[in-house]
Amino acid sequence: MKNRMKKRCMASILALVMMCLLGACGTDKADTKLYQKESKETDSSSTQDDTSEDKSVDDSEAGDMTVHFLDVGQGLSILVQSEGQTMIYDGGDRSTSSFVVSYLKEQNVSKIDYLISSHYDSDHMAGLIGCLNAFEVDHVISSDYVHDSKLYTSFVNTVDEKGLEMEHPEVGTTFSFGSGSFQILAPAETDPNGSNNNSVAIKLTNGSNSFIFTGDAEASSEAAMCNSGIDLDCDVLVPGHHGSATATSWNFLQKTVPEYAVISCGQDNQYGHPDKDTMDKLESMDIQVYRTDKQGTITVTSDGTNLTWSTEPCNDYTPGDAEDQGTQAVGSESKAESSESAQSQAVQSQTADTQDVGTEDQVWVSATGSKYHSRNNCGTMNPDAATQMSRSEAEAKGLAPCKKCY
Repeated sequence: MKNRMKKRCMASILALVMMCLLGACGTDKADTKLYQKESKETDSSSTQDDTSEDKSVDDSEAGDMTVHFLDVGQGLSILVQSEGQTMIYDGGDRSTSSFVVSYLKEQNVSKIDYLISSHYDSDHMAGLIGCLNAFEVDHVISSDYVHDSKLYTSFVNTVDEKGLEMEHPEVGTTFSFGSGSFQILAPAETDPNGSNNNSVAIKLTNGSNSFIFTGDAEASSEAAMCNSGIDLDCDVLVPGHHGSATATSWNFLQKTVPEYAVISCGQDNQYGHPDKDTMDKLESMDIQVYRTDKQGTITVTSDGTNLTWSTEPCNDYTPGDAEDQGTQAVGSESKAESSESAQSQAVQSQTADTQDVGTEDQVWVSATGSKYHSRNNCGTMNPDAATQMSRSEAEAKGLAPCKKCY
C-alpha cells in the first residue's frame, strides 16, 4: 500500500481560544448526481494481531468497497460491502429493524461476514437481532461487558442459538475484509457500569481510503484511541454519539482530520443531536458534512483512491436544537472573561492577516505540526503556540503547506 502523506497540522487546540473562531439540504438520492472527490494522501500503517489475516492491498490493486449509512432515525447502522463480503456495524433501534433487514436484502445480502455491535444500547443493537435471524452470520464482534436489559439478553441468546460466539478482539487487531481490512481501535478497557465508552470502534481501510466508526464512544475513549499509537488519519469520520458534545473532542479531530463527517441522527430528535459544539468544530475545520436526518440514507464507494458519493454533502452545520448555544467556554470562566478573550483573539487575527500581507514569504508553524500555515488562526492549531519563519525555512524542515490555508 502506498504511503500517504499525513495532513495533520496542529498542536493541541485550546477550547477557550477556539470559541472565538466558532461562530437544507434534504435531497432524494434519485435526484442527485454522483459526487466524487479524490482522497488525500496520508500514512496508513496498522498494528497486525498475530491471529489476524494480513491482507495489504496496493492502491492500484484495491477493489470497490461501498459503505451505506442507513437512515435509521435516532440510531446508527452502517452496511459495508466489498468483493462479495458484507459487514454490518450496528443495526439501529427496534422501530427500524425491519427496514435494516429489508435494505440488506435489497442489496442482495445473503450472508453477513462480520456483524459488529459497538455496544448494547437499543438504538445501536436492536436491529442486529433481526439481522441474526434473517441472515447467515460468520462472526459476531462486540464489547466485553454485560448490559442490564432484556434486549441484551435477547441478543446474547440469539447469538448462542445460532451457534456463534461473541468475539472481543483486542485493540490493534486487524481483520481482512473484501478488498481491504478493518482494525479495532477501542475499547482499550471496559467500564462495567458504563456503556457509551465501551463502544467497539474500528478503522476501515480500502487502498488509500479509510473510514472510522466509533459508535457512542465519548471523549475518554477518544483519548485512549489518540494514545494508542494507531494511525487515526481518515477520509470519513462518523462522529460519536450522533454528534453529541460528549464526543468528537478537539484532540480526536486533530488525529483523524477527516475530509468528511457523516452524522447519523433522527430528525427533530428529543436529544437535540447533533450538538452545536460538535457542528462548530466541524465547520471551523472545513470538514464537509453529511447528515441522515437531512439527507436520508447515504452511500459512498471507494475504489482505493477516490470516493464516489450518492449525493453532495449538505454542509448543514446547524444543531439539532435551534436553541443550543454551545458550551465551548472552559471550566467556570465568566462571560466577561470569554468576551475579553474573544476581543484579544480578534486583535491577534487582524495582526496576523496584516503580517501575512506585508511579508508574503512568512508562514506560521505550530509547536508539533507537520505543516506550515498562511495565518496563525486557520482553525487547525493553537494560535498562541504558533511561531513565524520563512516559507523556505519551513520547507527546509520538511514541512508541507496546510491544505486549508493554501
